[in-house]
Amino acid sequence: DEALAVYMLRLLPEYQDSLLVRSRNPELLEACDIIVDVQGQYDGMKYFDHHQRTFSETFSPNFNTKLSSAGLIYKHFAPRIISQRLQLPEDSPAVITVLNKLYQEFIEALDANDNGISAYPADVKPSFNDKGVTLASIVGGLNPAWNEECSDKQHDARFVKASNLIGEVFVNKLDYYGKAWLPARDFVISALQTRNSIHSSGKIMVFETSIPWKDHLFTLEDELNIPDEEKPLYALYGEGPGKNWRIQAVPVSKDSFASRKPLPEAWRGMRDEKLSEISGIDGGVFVHASGFIGGNKTYEGALKMAEKALDIA
Repeated sequence: DEALAVYMLRLLPEYQDSLLVRSRNPELLEACDIIVDVQGQYDGMKYFDHHQRTFSETFSPNFNTKLSSAGLIYKHFAPRIISQRLQLPEDSPAVITVLNKLYQEFIEALDANDNGISAYPADVKPSFNDKGVTLASIVGGLNPAWNEECSDKQHDARFVKASNLIGEVFVNKLDYYGKAWLPARDFVISALQTRNSIHSSGKIMVFETSIPWKDHLFTLEDELNIPDEEKPLYALYGEGPGKNWRIQAVPVSKDSFASRKPLPEAWRGMRDEKLSEISGIDGGVFVHASGFIGGNKTYEGALKMAEKALDIA
């Protein structure tokens, strides 16, 4: 968590070129302008430690996860960081939206990991072990092995490497949510508003190109109080000018692999001419074995696939 905390601070002009001191010597630490993850204090100005027995700070009343030093730095400095990155006022709706989204989708998991908080109840057995592919484990892997000699200078160099690694992920996430995810919302609103002109059922949405639509769709469905029987089942989008079109079944939730209405069983796992033959629709490219996505060479073909899928029980 301190690796990301340091990287975030370095994104601000006043800390960009600051000397980094890694120590547990109280006298050395007190000479610093800002102290993270050590010294047993938190005041939101100089001290940003979370190891105190009485510490219970969360990002906002909407979250229950106790903050790590990364979460503390994010809470106090991220509005400025995001504002600076997106070149928007700190109090703009876009900055506030990205601030909350980036915490929810990225920072909170780091806070939980550092504080030993599991994402699942203790009695839920995971289907497989994913510990080796988490960002925390990858960053942790930069620490020296127990039987490896490592000088203070080498320790510091590894810390900087870890900080840059997790920091680049942070900036990429920020850019994604601020410059790609958020602008896509308007296109999802438009697709919802025009879906009845695509098909009288309103069950088919169309995007000219692939955009991050799922998250926005579920949020907008709640905001607009769209009844279950009127919610879209398929999204069509182009792969680019002159390229194929995709048909994707809307999932039951934004992170689910299950679909509201998967593509027909008979189409699944089929490709090219065989798919066209079975579906009765020219230009077939593929349908995934699980039925969550498929493709056609043209928009018209993808639309026919969606229309036919709606009629097949």
